[in-house]
Amino acid sequence: MKILKYTCIALAVIATSCSDDYFDVNSSVTAPTTSSLAPQFRIQGAIENTTGTAQYRGAREIIGVTQYAAHHTRAYESNSWTNGFTTGRYFLWQNAYVYALPNTADLIVLGKKHNAPNYTAVGKILRAYIFGMTTDQYGDIVTEDTYDGESNMNITPKFVTQKEAYKTIFRLLDEAIAELQLPSPIGLNVEGGDVLYDGDQQKWIRFAQSIKARYLNHLSKKTSGDMAYDADAIIAACEAGINSNALNAQQDFVGGEAENQRQPFAEGGYGSSRFRYFSTFFVNLLKNPLNLAVPIEDPRLTIIVPEAVDGGYVGLDVGRGLDGDPPTKYSAGNGGFYTSPTAPTYMLTYSEVKFIEAEARFRKNDLPGAYAAFKQGVQADLEKLNVPTVEMTAYLELLDIEIGPTNIDLSAIMVQKYIANMLNPETWVDMRRMDYSANIYPGLQRPVNVNLDIFPNNDEWIQAMMYEYNEEDRNYVNMPTNDPLIRLKTPVWWNTSDQ
Repeated sequence: MKILKYTCIALAVIATSCSDDYFDVNSSVTAPTTSSLAPQFRIQGAIENTTGTAQYRGAREIIGVTQYAAHHTRAYESNSWTNGFTTGRYFLWQNAYVYALPNTADLIVLGKKHNAPNYTAVGKILRAYIFGMTTDQYGDIVTEDTYDGESNMNITPKFVTQKEAYKTIFRLLDEAIAELQLPSPIGLNVEGGDVLYDGDQQKWIRFAQSIKARYLNHLSKKTSGDMAYDADAIIAACEAGINSNALNAQQDFVGGEAENQRQPFAEGGYGSSRFRYFSTFFVNLLKNPLNLAVPIEDPRLTIIVPEAVDGGYVGLDVGRGLDGDPPTKYSAGNGGFYTSPTAPTYMLTYSEVKFIEAEARFRKNDLPGAYAAFKQGVQADLEKLNVPTVEMTAYLELLDIEIGPTNIDLSAIMVQKYIANMLNPETWVDMRRMDYSANIYPGLQRPVNVNLDIFPNNDEWIQAMMYEYNEEDRNYVNMPTNDPLIRLKTPVWWNTSDQ
């Protein structure tokens, strides 16, 4: 993979060094990006900033909230929902608006300038993806009143409601799907910049349909109004979406010496220190994913989770820290399938599409259809992880015995989706939609040493992110309340029954 080959020219959004410190700096929010090049020289930067800055940061800051990982100290923010979580320091916000979104705006403008609707479409798909991640973590966000590729970035933008943000997401995706069916004088991969789909526009269309399915599915608590949950629309989008692991939307890494050539959560990656150990919850879930009286281990356990130096697969309680224990006792975060230097960053996969379809079919009481989609989702993930055929066959047969069409439920679907979506920010959406229920996620508990000043009651869970302090400093007139007692505890729009 060519790393940031064409992106170093965009001053406001591109890194000359991809260290973690770089992503934390307060870069200029007024300097425009460079838009003098043709779009084929900008597409790689737009893709890699979507994953390498926006998605990475979105996943990193909630890695303890989703309980994939536990840190060596109890003070780490996402483990105990404290410190940086209450001051809004260095979260997804800046990475989305300063680094990632400006690239998509430039790509849209350049596509129009060069009469290349396919590039405009890719810019819109990536823009919808970033808006989606951002609004899912914060609620109200900025959409139209931000850098548009033609003017300087507005440092005091107006916010829109999450409902309006979702309408923008669906509009961008629908426009992109239509534009990808138009002729273009410039192929998406003529300069090797389409590191996602090698210029295959039909694959981009399926990616866009899959994003659409994901966001339609978020509306599961909306029972009325113009954005009520529509299981049939979700199923239709899934059927038009990613339909094999070959179409998984992923950024690959070559595992080189440079930090940005390695999976961010791998040893030597710029986020490696954020994933110290696998959590007790995640490891235990893999040891008994079907919640059986006599546990049967998931074949993915030994592929995803490294064995502890002292032996066995042992997770660390989220929020406890090592507390005097030797680090060799626990399974290290770096080195498994998702955290090796060459591990991809997955944006959206075939397995997720099938789990979305399974949930939609379950909600419309199509239990045989739900189970069929569910089983396909599990198989897709097992194949993605290269589980040996014998083990995969045995596991799928176990699903038939223990679950089948008669016993399929939301817990079975969401547990398998949780495992398959390892390190994806989408997991936090699911956990909130499911109300952090231990009936859905067996064994799920609030972190040890959780911030009781803000979350004194056992049934209180974190619901949204703090806006970054620099946004609050310069744009306090327009932004919603950033009081941690309100912001961290108030459900976002899609997680309420309000229209």
